[in-house]
Amino acid sequence: MSLKLLPERPLLLSPTLAATIGLEEALMLQAIADLISVRSPVQRSDQAGLTWIELSEQDLQELFPFWAPVDHRRIQSNLKSLGLLAIEANPEQAGSKYYALEEVESKAKPVPNEPVTAVPSSGGSASLIPTHWQPDDNWIRLCKQHSIPEQFIRELVPEFVSYWRERGQARFSWGNAFYKHVLKEWRKEQAQRGAYEMASKMSAEWRPSPDAMEILVNSDISPEFIEDAVAEFVLYWRERGVVHGAWNTKFIEHIRRQWAKFTASFGRDDVPRPIPEDWQPSADCYEILQLAEIDEDYARSRVPEFVMYWRDSGQSRASWNTVFLQFVKQDWAYKLKQSNEQRYAEDKTVTGTSQERIQEKFQRIADRSWAE
Repeated sequence: MSLKLLPERPLLLSPTLAATIGLEEALMLQAIADLISVRSPVQRSDQAGLTWIELSEQDLQELFPFWAPVDHRRIQSNLKSLGLLAIEANPEQAGSKYYALEEVESKAKPVPNEPVTAVPSSGGSASLIPTHWQPDDNWIRLCKQHSIPEQFIRELVPEFVSYWRERGQARFSWGNAFYKHVLKEWRKEQAQRGAYEMASKMSAEWRPSPDAMEILVNSDISPEFIEDAVAEFVLYWRERGVVHGAWNTKFIEHIRRQWAKFTASFGRDDVPRPIPEDWQPSADCYEILQLAEIDEDYARSRVPEFVMYWRDSGQSRASWNTVFLQFVKQDWAYKLKQSNEQRYAEDKTVTGTSQERIQEKFQRIADRSWAE
């Protein structure tokens, strides 16, 4: 058999080994093992117990053309940390290294603080996980190097054993499989913990962040429209005491929905103007108020005061309809709340059914689309 590397040389792969140490690691380990079996070994007096071969960077690139050099180094580092592959630099030729498989039966001493893996580099057999399996101290120590508490590690053992016994699959190294499982569960735990720590209740002083405001303004949403919605948004979520980790995101979603409804009803007008002396709400405006069960006659009675206030203030708005909607909804809610409190004070024996009707009517006043 020729010792020259062939571009189309097939690469063999053990599925069980790949499931144990990873696909990339298994592929490189098997390829190097095949080369060791066909190439003339390199004599090295310092490591007489291992069979070494010499590979250059060009050899590796021809063997693994689908990986970049940085991937070669990463995978080799993983195999070395697992105790499966020994790598030594060639001091006489730059870019060339010696490679040998770390046999389980080798008498070489393990590297301090590194686990002795049970995965054989060639030959050997996989086995089912024992009923009372426990990770050895080397695997525990490797897990703790990632700042994982030992209690967290130990608590994962029963579920890990039960899962693999039910599946009935064999592995070369249960310690390595457990190590990967612990890392995965710890990352998941950290992600959940981080999300919980970032969550908070809505405060009375909450304001959308400058980034959130910029996103909405860049979407051609009126700044006045956004400002008018802040107070109601804060009040709604403060009353519910909900803990959330992304209030800005929730506010952006709410404003976008409200703006879409508003533009669909009234059309868009981005030019701010003072309120005319004879201004009147549009028919669509009264229809929206009726959906909130606000009496139309009451809404019409509030128009003169609304117009007088804004003419005196001299301010301009892009849409007086939406400002009027906010004004009437808040005023009607205040009135209904006062009426409810007065009735309760006069007669504390109000029936539960009547109270529920009042509360239900009060809740329907404001638009609560962001709670969907």
